[in-house]
Amino acid sequence: MFNRNPCLRHLAAVTSITLVAGCGVLSSASSDDKGPIVVGTTSAPSTLDPAASWDGSWELFRNIYQTLLSYPSGATTPEPDAAQSCGFADTSNLVYRCKLRADMKFSDGDTLDARAVKYSIDRIKKINLPGGPAGLLGSLDRIQVLNARELDFHLNKPDATFPFVLATPAMSIVDPDDYPAHSLRKDGKVFGSGPYSLRSYEDGKQAELVRNDHYKGFAELKNDAVTIRYFQDSGQMVDALKDKKIDVTFRGLASKDIVSLRSKGADNGLQLVEGAGMEISYLVFNPKDPWAKKLAVRKAVAQVIDRAAIAHKVYKDTVDPLYSMVPAGLTGHTTGFFDDYGDPSSSKARQILSQAGITERVPLTLWYTTDRYGSETAPEFQEIKRQLEDSGLFRVSLNGRPWKTYEEGYRKGEYPVFGRGWFPDFPDAENFIAPFVGRQNALGTPYPAPRITDTLLPASRRESDRGAVVKEFEAAQQILVDDARLLPLWQGKQFVAASEEISGGEQALDPSTIMMMWELHRKTSW
Repeated sequence: MFNRNPCLRHLAAVTSITLVAGCGVLSSASSDDKGPIVVGTTSAPSTLDPAASWDGSWELFRNIYQTLLSYPSGATTPEPDAAQSCGFADTSNLVYRCKLRADMKFSDGDTLDARAVKYSIDRIKKINLPGGPAGLLGSLDRIQVLNARELDFHLNKPDATFPFVLATPAMSIVDPDDYPAHSLRKDGKVFGSGPYSLRSYEDGKQAELVRNDHYKGFAELKNDAVTIRYFQDSGQMVDALKDKKIDVTFRGLASKDIVSLRSKGADNGLQLVEGAGMEISYLVFNPKDPWAKKLAVRKAVAQVIDRAAIAHKVYKDTVDPLYSMVPAGLTGHTTGFFDDYGDPSSSKARQILSQAGITERVPLTLWYTTDRYGSETAPEFQEIKRQLEDSGLFRVSLNGRPWKTYEEGYRKGEYPVFGRGWFPDFPDAENFIAPFVGRQNALGTPYPAPRITDTLLPASRRESDRGAVVKEFEAAQQILVDDARLLPLWQGKQFVAASEEISGGEQALDPSTIMMMWELHRKTSW
């Protein structure tokens, strides 16, 4: 069970609502005993093609596709998966070489070789989808196939984070015979080489995963099949858990449901795993909007926003206020927005606006997604609207859209101010700065920040000791504070709720808080 049992290895701090006596060994059983393990989430994929995704679709990708490097349970740095070995082949950190495991195959039996790896990553750059994963490959110059199992990644500049990039699900290896080189695959099918094959998929409803007998990698499957069900609402998901229609929930648990599970879950035979998380929530200001482009307006919003109130009133303290784009717990984290703005103050915000010659109420339209980041997103934006309007300085309109159309909207620059969440690609401060700046970034909203992109990040990438680049990260965060183009709101925690007969939840979360479904299994003894 997921209690504070010293016999169990803990990935993170764990809160349990079940108890177990002694330190007996729990063995796993095949999922065939009671059918597949059913996992519920409110985060449905936006695509099945890795070349199109820089978002929560990675949750599914990690389980059905394979990358050269990945994160075995408990690892915080990438280790070989499809690769047998990887490492820099020169002293200047400009050539990164990988050797594949022998006799690799895709789930349909086709050969997975170095050519397929090159093809998969090259097509990301060729398709170059706005806001897509091509933005992760800025340091990659070209890929050279040495033989059937070896290839070199030639970089255009030293990049100590490149192994982390290769470990992201965006770099999933696809079959060249099934994925067009210059366009996305749109037939709803998947042929990967991950631990599972995708047996069936209903967009926004369900994904059925079954063991991939061709898989070769680090994962040791503790079940034979997993079904992922996608919910629109946390309450419905928790009801399904209580009714034993699903076995596990992950992503999107509402704060009220977390509070309830903490206090009453044991009465329903449920358990709650709580882990430190790096999910962040933030606002993005569009420089094309006549009001959002004004620095004084952005700073006034930053001066008014009460993060503690959002964390307490909306999220019941299941999240923490965040004052930098880099979350607490990572080397280089600062509290720049608090240091510069202090406590929320309408009078200070009024002074910021008046000094810029703005005396009327500022009209702002805020957008949020209705089905991506959990049930509290709408109440969160209502609270932000209340705070801004109660200051007497803003007139706020709110609009929401489902994720697929919402994503299209922000990529087209339709929203003056919009909300985003971020689950890290990899556990490094770089990944909370680099994806959001530059003319091509994960937001689809150009943000030229030349000192960050041309000086600070390149300097940090030359240093493999990440603790030695704190000054660069601190300087980059201060630029983000000064520009106020991105406004951090809160940092989340990770919660997994499960029936008491399910084990493996602690081991199932990788450093990017993606669930490795193969770690879940049913207990056969108590």
